[in-house]
Amino acid sequence: MADPLHAWWAQQLVLCGWAFDPEPASLEPTLAAERLVQLGVAERGELGWRLLEAFPGGTERADPQVRLTALELIALGQAAGWLTASRAEAWLVELAGAILRDHASLDEWLSALRRARLASGWVHGDEAFAQSGEALSQLEHDGEGITWELLAATLEHRPRGTHWAQAHPAWRLRAAFAPLLESPPRRVPDWPDVEDWLDSGWQIRDRDELIRVLLWLAAQGQRYAWDIDAARLVEMDAPARQAWLAGLGEQRRYGRVLMGFLERGEPLEWAAWDWLRLVDLAHAGAALGWLELDEAESFATHAGDLLMRRYSDWTAVTLAYQRGNSLFESRDMLASHGSDWHVLLHSPLSPWQVPLQALLDDAQRRSAGDFMRGWRRDARHWLLALASVREPDLLYRQGVPSGLGEPRRKDVRRYLQETLGLLPDEGVAGLARFWLPAQAHHLNQLAADAAHGALPGIATPFGRAPEDAVAMRDALKQCVRHAATIHMAEKYAFYLLMAGDSGDFDVAGLQTLTESLRGVLCRFYPDSRRLLDAWAVWEAALPELPDDDLVHEIRWHRDDPGSLFHWLDWRQIAWHEPGPRPTLSRFTALALAGPLNPGVWAEPQPEGRAEREATAQWLEEQYALHGAGELDDFLDFLLEAGDRQEYQINYAPYTLNRPRLDEEIAILESGDCDEEARNHLVRLQRVRDNDAGCNDTDLAAWDIAQAVDLAVAGRCLGWLDAGAFSARLDSALNLAQQHYGNWRGYAQGLYAGFSFFMGETEERATLLDGFGQALTAWLSGAPPLAGSWASLDFPGARPRHWAPLHVDTLPGDAHALH
Repeated sequence: MADPLHAWWAQQLVLCGWAFDPEPASLEPTLAAERLVQLGVAERGELGWRLLEAFPGGTERADPQVRLTALELIALGQAAGWLTASRAEAWLVELAGAILRDHASLDEWLSALRRARLASGWVHGDEAFAQSGEALSQLEHDGEGITWELLAATLEHRPRGTHWAQAHPAWRLRAAFAPLLESPPRRVPDWPDVEDWLDSGWQIRDRDELIRVLLWLAAQGQRYAWDIDAARLVEMDAPARQAWLAGLGEQRRYGRVLMGFLERGEPLEWAAWDWLRLVDLAHAGAALGWLELDEAESFATHAGDLLMRRYSDWTAVTLAYQRGNSLFESRDMLASHGSDWHVLLHSPLSPWQVPLQALLDDAQRRSAGDFMRGWRRDARHWLLALASVREPDLLYRQGVPSGLGEPRRKDVRRYLQETLGLLPDEGVAGLARFWLPAQAHHLNQLAADAAHGALPGIATPFGRAPEDAVAMRDALKQCVRHAATIHMAEKYAFYLLMAGDSGDFDVAGLQTLTESLRGVLCRFYPDSRRLLDAWAVWEAALPELPDDDLVHEIRWHRDDPGSLFHWLDWRQIAWHEPGPRPTLSRFTALALAGPLNPGVWAEPQPEGRAEREATAQWLEEQYALHGAGELDDFLDFLLEAGDRQEYQINYAPYTLNRPRLDEEIAILESGDCDEEARNHLVRLQRVRDNDAGCNDTDLAAWDIAQAVDLAVAGRCLGWLDAGAFSARLDSALNLAQQHYGNWRGYAQGLYAGFSFFMGETEERATLLDGFGQALTAWLSGAPPLAGSWASLDFPGARPRHWAPLHVDTLPGDAHALH
C-alpha cells in the first residue's frame, strides 16, 4: 500500500505539471538537478532558503505558491541527492502540516493557490492548473485521493523537527549565509564556485592561506580597526571628529557611516561580522576538502563560542553583523535589518530557533578552544601577539608560517641596523642587550614609592624638575599593582620577531629566547587579562610618544574574547630569562655613570662590529685610548687618582692664597698662551670664581662616573672580561661610598667635575645647562626613565625605599618595613 503522505505529495506535484507518481523522488538525478537550476536553485544553500521561506513565521502569512514550489523542491532535492530520504521526509512532514493548518480543505488550498498566482501576475498555464485542480478534487470526491482528514491522521504519527539534527550545532551559524541542509559540506552541490569565490573575494588559494585568514578573523578581523576608530571618536569633540573625517580621504563614506552610528547612539559593536564569516570560510574549506570535517567544525564552534561570549541572543548577533556589513560596504544598512533577517529570526523551522546560549555545550566549546590553542601553541605566536599591538598586520601570520618576501627582509634588516644597531655578526647573543630587567625594577620601585608618597623632592641643586615630568612620575602610583616587565618585554618581543624576519639569525637560538620570554611573562602575569591590564596601565603612564599611546589597542585585546592573547599557550616551562639579570648592587654600580651613559638598564654585553668600531673611535677621540692595555691603565688612574688629584695638587692650594691666584691669572692673561697654558688659565679662573662650587665640592664623582662609563665601553668592546669588569665596578662602588653619603652629594661632585675639567668651548653654557637638567631628572625621577638614581639606595646608605609588590625586582634587594 502506498504511503499516504507520499501519495498526497505526488498529487500536489501534479499542480506543478508533474505526471502522477506515487514516489515523487524517483526522478532521474541528472534531470532533477537540471530542473533545480531552472527553478533558480543552483546549489544546496539556496534550496535551504527556499524551504525556510515556506515557513516565514511571525505575523507574515505564507505564500501558498511558495509552499507548492517547496514541495517540488523537496522532491527534486531528494532525487538529485541533495537531501537524504530522512531529511526530505522531515521537511515534507512540516510542510504538509503547515498546509493543513492554514487550509481546511483541498478546495480552499486550490483557491488560495489560484489567488496567489493571480496576485503575482501569473497567467500562463492557468488552464492546465485548473484542470489539475479539478482532477485532484475529483480524486478526493471519488474516494481515490488522499483526503485532508487522512493526511492529518497520517501526520500525527510522523516524527517532527529533525531538519538539522544530523549536522554539528555550530553549522546552524552558517544559516546567516545559507542554511546547511546536510553534513558534511560538499563542493557540489553546496558551493560549486567556492574556489573562485575564495580567490576573488579573499585572495585565498590554498589550505595554509585559508587557515591564516580563519585565525585572523577569530583574533582580529576587520572589527579591530573599526573598534579603535570608534573608541577614539568617542573621546573627540565635534571639531576633532570633523577633522578625523576629512582626513579619511577615499574612506570618507565609511567614516560617515561610523559617525552616524555614534551620533544616533547606535551600539558601536560589530564583531559578529568577523565571527559569522569565520563560519562561512570554515564551511568553504570543508566543501573544498582543504579542511577535514572535524577541523572545519572546530573553527565554526570557536566562532560560536565567541558569539556566545559577546551576545545574549540571535537578534543582537544579526544587528552586530548588519552594522559590520554597513561599515564594510560604507552605507548604512540597518533600515533593512528586519526584512533581511526575518526568516532566520522568526521562522518556526529556522536553525536559529535554538537559543543562542544553548547552541553549544561546555564540552564542545572547550574542545574548540583546545583546537585553536593548538594552532597557536608554539612560542612564535607570543611574539605575534605582543608585536601586533604596534603592527596589527602581523596577525595575518598566525597558524602555518608563511614565507617572507625579500622586500620585507630588507626593511627589517634596515630597521635592525639603523634603529637598533644590531648586525648579524653579533648573532643571537646580541639581543641580550635589549632585555632590560633593571628598567622593570626601577619602574616598580618608583611606583611603590609614589603610592606611599616617598618619592624624592623635585627641587635639586641644579633646578626644579619640569611640571609635566613630575606629573608623569607621580602618576606611577596608578601602576603600583601591575608588574612593569611588560613595558620592556613587549619591545623585546618586537625585536625578536624582527630578527627572525631578517633571516640573518640562528632560528634555534631565537626559538630559545622566545620560549624564555614566554616563561618570564607567564611567571609575572598569571593570565592574559593581568598582562594586558598591566600593559595598558604602564603604557598610559609612559607612552612612547607624547599624546599618542597604545592604550586603546591594548584594551581592545583585553576585552575582545577572540584576541590572540586569550588563546596562547599560557604556561611556564622553565625559568630562564632571555638576558642576564644584574644584582641590585651591580645595577647601583652601573648607575654611578649617571648621565654620562644614560642607557645602562642591563648587564653590558660585547657588541657587534659596527658598534665596536663606533665605541673604539669614541675612546680614541675623547681619551686617546687605543686598546685594552691603555684602557686598563687609564681605569687604574681614574680610580686611584684621577682628575681629582690634579685639582688637589695644581689648583686647591690657590684657594689658600688669593693674591697668588690673582697674580697667576694676570700673568697668563698678559701673554700669549698655548693650548695647555690656556686650559690652565681657564681652570684658575674657575677656582677664582668657585665655579659650580668646585672649591667646596668633592670632585671624586667625576672620576668615578668616567671610570664606570669607560668600563662599560670596554666590556662592550670585549677589552674587559667579566671578571675584570666586575672588579672595576666593585672599586667604583667602594670609592663612591668612601666619598659620598647620598646621590645628591654625588651629583654635585659630578657636576662640579664636569664643569671644572671641561675644555674651553662656545657651547659651555649649553652643555652645562643640559647636564644640569639631566642630573635633575636622575635625582628626582622625573621623567621616570631619564635615569635610575631615584629608585636606588646610594652605596652604603640606609635603605629608604618601599618594597615593590612584584617579583620582577633585582636579586639582592633589601628593604626596611615601614
